Amino acid sequence: MSYTARKVNYCYVTVGNRAGAAINILEQLKTSGINLLAFSGFPVKGGKAQVDLVADKLAGIQRLARKNGWRLSKSKKAFLIKGSDTVGAVAGSIARLAKAKINIIAADAVAAGKGRYGMILWVKPKVYNRAAKALNAR
Repeated sequence: MSYTARKVNYCYVTVGNRAGAAINILEQLKTSGINLLAFSGFPVKGGKAQVDLVADKLAGIQRLARKNGWRLSKSKKAFLIKGSDTVGAVAGSIARLAKAKINIIAADAVAAGKGRYGMILWVKPKVYNRAAKALNAR
C-alpha cells in the first residue's frame, strides 16, 4: 500500500459550540489567502468547540489571530498521511505505529476520490519522533 506521511504543525482556537461558530475563522483565513492543509472541529467541555488549523506555515494564522483577538494555542504537531485508497490502506499506517507500541490519540481518515485517501493523526509529543520514524514521515 503506497502512502506518504508528512510531519505538520497545527494550532487550535476554541469557539462556542454552535452552528456557524467556525465560519468567521474560515472566512478570515480565506480572505487572507491562508491555505489550510487540514481543518478539524469537535466539541469540548463547557459548551465550546476546538477548531484545529493545519497549514504549511503557522505564521499567517498567528498574525491573523493577533489581529482578531483569537486565543490561539501554542504550535502542536501531527501527521498528514495520503496514499492510494485500497482496502486496508489506513490499517497499514496504524499497524506501523502499533508495532512500534505507539498509542494514537486521535485519527481521522477520508476517501479523497480518484483512488486516493487522506488521514490526519495525533500522538503524544513524547513519542512524536519515534512515530515519525515508524511512519517514515518527512
